[in-house]
Amino acid sequence: MPAKMRNILILLSLILILAIASVSFGIAYAGGIRGMGLLGVCFLFTGGVIVILAQLIPAGILFSSFVGTAFSSFRKGEILIRAT
Repeated sequence: MPAKMRNILILLSLILILAIASVSFGIAYAGGIRGMGLLGVCFLFTGGVIVILAQLIPAGILFSSFVGTAFSSFRKGEILIRAT
């Protein structure tokens, strides 16, 4: 991978994590949490969202595979024969 693309991906991932952290910080602050607990809840929310997003990709792949096999025929290459 070229260095320029790697730098862009690192920057985009940091922006995503910063956006998630700022939203979770706002949710925790609006919930009435103050002090060091605010930082802990912010990390907890951010980590939870990142874990859920990391599990969403394999789940989407498995679901699309399931839908593809559920609605496709297993006998595509067989010749239809009728008994007389």
